[in-house]
Amino acid sequence: MSKSKPTAVKAFGDTNDPRGFYRLLVEHTDRLRIRNYSEATIKKRITYVRGFAIWCHDRDLTCAIHITKPILESYQRHLYRYRKSNGQPLSWGSQHLALKEIRTYFAWLAKLNHIAFSPAADLELPRQPKTLPKAILTADEVEQVLAGPDTRTPIGLRDRAILETFYSTGIRRSELCALRLDEIHVERRALFIDRGKGQKDRYIPIGTRALLWIARYVDGVRDKFSTPESDNTLFLTIHGTEFEPDTITEYGRRYIQAAGIDKPGACHIYRHTMATLMHENGADLTLIQQILGHAKSDTTQIYARTSIRRLQEIHDKTHPAELKED
Repeated sequence: MSKSKPTAVKAFGDTNDPRGFYRLLVEHTDRLRIRNYSEATIKKRITYVRGFAIWCHDRDLTCAIHITKPILESYQRHLYRYRKSNGQPLSWGSQHLALKEIRTYFAWLAKLNHIAFSPAADLELPRQPKTLPKAILTADEVEQVLAGPDTRTPIGLRDRAILETFYSTGIRRSELCALRLDEIHVERRALFIDRGKGQKDRYIPIGTRALLWIARYVDGVRDKFSTPESDNTLFLTIHGTEFEPDTITEYGRRYIQAAGIDKPGACHIYRHTMATLMHENGADLTLIQQILGHAKSDTTQIYARTSIRRLQEIHDKTHPAELKED
């Protein structure tokens, strides 16, 4: 996977204070890079720690040594009461993630003796509900979406290849954006994911239909987008650059809406749909875990809960109201 541009820590507070939040956060991110943490992980750490630090600065708390457990608990209450621009609260998952990143940061400060001990060590994080994907497409709905791009145009042909790749492989949007031409192994019908989530490489299968659409795009129109700076990136924007994940999300959402499907989702919905439909058709969850690149089997288990077809079959065969009289 191509390396993302390093995320800089935007200045805040006293940037010259060696004990201040800003200088320590910059040092922390530098050490994460030395230890080969992904830029996605570093960006996430910066986002949540900087947000907490700015909240502290607004209360004249300018150094990590000033932070106590009661202050952290006050910030936890702030997150609980916070409302986004649409009036909605932060999800339990977002609150949990923010506090987890802050706790990890303070553990690092204590480990390097910037503070005597971590005030976040015993902070109780909110429990995360075991939610299911908000929406899953049916096989017919997927075909409606895939038929959306106008493949008579270069952009439409490219977009069809992108959608087919999502549906066939279930890869993450960041993994799709980073795909390279030499990572498509046609003879093996496989994709090579270079340093996916967790900096882990993996091979995953890709279907013949998706490969055919990729070939039509590469052979027919990719050169129309390519520039000398485009390097080996598979899917290119009209400017010849690698897609940003948010742009791919917007494209995915538009095609679902254009198909008249009233379900939320953009890119990840293909991942959920592929895994659910494959499991309903008999695929073992262990194999689905390998394809999706899940580190823990618990993550893949949600597809056992979204696969309703088998439950419907048992329900129809055993529920008294469904049994036909002889």
